Amino acid sequence: MTSVVLGLTVRDLVQADLASCGWSGSAHHLNNVAMQLDRGSSGDVDYLAVCARAGIPIAKGGVDYRAKDGVGTLWQLAVHPALQSCGVGTVLVEALEQRIRNRDLCQAELCVEDGNPRARALYERLGYRAYDHRPDAWEEQAPDGTLYRHETICTMMRKDLS
Repeated sequence: MTSVVLGLTVRDLVQADLASCGWSGSAHHLNNVAMQLDRGSSGDVDYLAVCARAGIPIAKGGVDYRAKDGVGTLWQLAVHPALQSCGVGTVLVEALEQRIRNRDLCQAELCVEDGNPRARALYERLGYRAYDHRPDAWEEQAPDGTLYRHETICTMMRKDLS
């Protein structure tokens, strides 16, 4: 068995990165990420990129400090499909948790679609515990460019960071 060592760095995601993040979602999704990056200047969010040696993002995700008082809410987490289950998601979540701690907050929350057991297993391994289920919905873009409403059920999860 051959193993590959990835020299990973974590940094703020910037607008210029979005052109190389097509693996993370549609053009509609990336437009939403661009709007979230604009919120970063006001301190409402942190949005991070995990990069390989070339400096190109292979994972991205944010923490929203306004979604719920006193809590950092992780969202829009994605790892390049070819690098899933290689520890990259763990690096991303731990870096986001550190940003939450840096703001003297003691709790992180996220939601995971009930149809995504691999992501839920990762979050549970990292110490997140389910506390509720709720319906959720958002706009997605079909391959033909049309927008549609994606409706799902999510499990709400939280972790004490103290």
